[in-house]
Amino acid sequence: MFANSKQLYKDVDFLTSIQPPRNYKNLKSLETAVSYIEKEFKNTGLLLTTQTWEAKGNEYKNIIASFQPEKKQRFVVGAHYDVYKEVPGADDNASGVAAILEIARLLKKHNTTIDYGIDLVAFCLEEPPFFKTKQMGSYIHAKSAYEEGQNIIGMISIEMIGFYRSKNSPSIDDKNYLFVSGIKKFDAFNWKISQLLKEKYNLGSRRISYADNYRNNGPSDHRNYWEFNYPAVMIIGSGNEKNPNYHKSSDTIDTLDFKIMTQAVNSIFYAILNYRSVDN
Repeated sequence: MFANSKQLYKDVDFLTSIQPPRNYKNLKSLETAVSYIEKEFKNTGLLLTTQTWEAKGNEYKNIIASFQPEKKQRFVVGAHYDVYKEVPGADDNASGVAAILEIARLLKKHNTTIDYGIDLVAFCLEEPPFFKTKQMGSYIHAKSAYEEGQNIIGMISIEMIGFYRSKNSPSIDDKNYLFVSGIKKFDAFNWKISQLLKEKYNLGSRRISYADNYRNNGPSDHRNYWEFNYPAVMIIGSGNEKNPNYHKSSDTIDTLDFKIMTQAVNSIFYAILNYRSVDN
């Protein structure tokens, strides 16, 4: 079962074409993104729910598609659909949203049964001025899951998986990588995800487990799950912070490598389906 490169391109193309860009101020643009995400999720037949909250006097939404909703153990895979200021946000983070939409399609096609359910969540308000606040969509979701007593066995935040080093750029070696970023408290989980990512599809993986109290240890939505003792990591392409287009108007679709991005989605999907709970 393989991800579809053309579909990934279509998803990123749609999200990056929304004008004005889908930041927290442009509510109509966010709603356009929400409508697209909802439509694509609905087409998979997964159970669809919407989570709403208020920030700065406006309403924002998380969109959730659930596979095997009857299962008590849940694995969360999320990506944020809002952007920083007035940038198109192809890598940050239309690439991540495209990934969770394609994972939803793969779950429909795969027709498998595993011993836990999967919740695919499109988050809003990951970017400033809400980053590191309790108004982040991922915080809203993590807190509600905790209050409902959900048994979340793991969480993956998919961030910027479309940009990779060119052959002429300095790199660790000749392979492209998916970096797994987490904290030492959940290092066993981080290690397990990293190992699964590199079992197939010719992508490497390296993990970084920061000190629990390191001030820059949670640069995305995964950070909010730690507060509720849920193991969580960020998966990011080997462009990492070296993507020269990060938070710039040059973060456009033509800078992404959809061949490698497709491999990344395949690797993440494999990891999700083959995960087994580990002691943390």
